[in-house]
Amino acid sequence: MNIGQLLDARAIVPRASGGSKRQVLSVIADVAARTWGLDQTVVLDALLEREAAGSTGVGHGVAVPHARIEGAQQMHALFVRLETPIAYEAVDGAKVDLLFALLAPADAGTEHLRALARVSRLMRQADLRAQLRQARSAEMILSLLEREAQPSAA
Repeated sequence: MNIGQLLDARAIVPRASGGSKRQVLSVIADVAARTWGLDQTVVLDALLEREAAGSTGVGHGVAVPHARIEGAQQMHALFVRLETPIAYEAVDGAKVDLLFALLAPADAGTEHLRALARVSRLMRQADLRAQLRQARSAEMILSLLEREAQPSAA
């Protein structure tokens, strides 16, 4: 699973604001609509439905919101860094400022699960999280994620 195949600079928001989980998921839905032409309401509803089943806040200030999306033709990834961390009901109770979202086609098989596992492993790296929090551009964030996602870094 190559992060570079899923993520491009257009789907990275290096400085976003949002005071609630819903507002941040709405930012993700808006980026998905603008970048890939997905229906913003469908994306937001799918993300909210997934969050209702259990928070995707995985700890250390990271969330990995994900959902299967009607109308998506392939797997898509988005990255959002918040200017101010928000309450997210994460497993460790920490506020979230880094979100790596995955949007899969409605009929996605194991590809969705493999991508989710890869992103989760990637975001467990403390050094990477620190670098992502310091990065100031979408291109810098993409470069960090692609470099750390190389098989030799796994």
